[in-house]
Amino acid sequence: METDVLSNPDNRLEAIGIDIGGTAIKLGRFGPDGSCRQSMTVATPKPQLPEAVLEVIVDAIAQLDPEQECLAIGVGLPGPVDGPGRISKIAINLVSWQDIPFADWLEEKTGLPVILANDANCAALGEAWTGAGRQFQNLIMLTLGTGVGGGIILDGKLFTGHRGAAGELGLITIELYGHKCNSGNRGSLEQHVSVPAVRRRTSLTPAELAHMAKVGNRQALEFWKTYGHHLGAGLANLIYILTPEAIVIGGGISESAEYFLPATLSEIEQRVLPISREGLQLLVAQLGNRAGMVGAAKLAWQMISQKSASTSQQTKSAG
Repeated sequence: METDVLSNPDNRLEAIGIDIGGTAIKLGRFGPDGSCRQSMTVATPKPQLPEAVLEVIVDAIAQLDPEQECLAIGVGLPGPVDGPGRISKIAINLVSWQDIPFADWLEEKTGLPVILANDANCAALGEAWTGAGRQFQNLIMLTLGTGVGGGIILDGKLFTGHRGAAGELGLITIELYGHKCNSGNRGSLEQHVSVPAVRRRTSLTPAELAHMAKVGNRQALEFWKTYGHHLGAGLANLIYILTPEAIVIGGGISESAEYFLPATLSEIEQRVLPISREGLQLLVAQLGNRAGMVGAAKLAWQMISQKSASTSQQTKSAG
């Protein structure tokens, strides 16, 4: 019966997607086809202690008032989680989050199965489900903001590696002796294309540079061209390894994509063999700050599907 439910997009069963941020927590109820049936945003408690965040989420879930049965919960967190998606190893910008068994805690409070993932990974999964990458089974998403996050979708599923830490795409090295990164690396992609990197090089914000470019300022246009070349050089490394069908660019800086994506594509074409980039599409994300919540819900639906398949296989074996 569960298999039929999952294959029927008209059913009213639901999964909940949650995106935990430093200032806000986004929640939504989603059908198996990606339709959002209700969503809400609540303030992240201050300080953002794990127990306080748990209490706020439990209260918010009660307010969502699902129309039909909710089967599972997916949660995106700003930091790495363990391989099985049970433990928040450390949550950046949240207070006292280290090795927190948040999935167990939330399951105990709600009685529903829970799975955790890094928020950038959830954003990639969201864009692959209902956003810019929905036509592709193999894609990369890069989020350009205060940091540079990323996610990898292979065969329609999130790839996180055997310990759950894969997909830190912003930390790849593109300059051997470049600026030091918070990760301990030097010359990472993040140190060339993040908001702090832009400010370090220009003393301006990306929004200011975008406005200048819009009115034809030559220096701003030249900056964005150089920015695009740096981004393209970093993406070239990823393309050779993963040969994706598409690359989705998100985060706040993606709002200026029209000024740097042509240079990014030019750099990729110069650096990457045609066979490794054949048919590659470079796209701008469509879901905005909802992507993490959407992807968390998709993660929950994938967990439901896997459990259904496992139950079906056990039934066949027993028969």
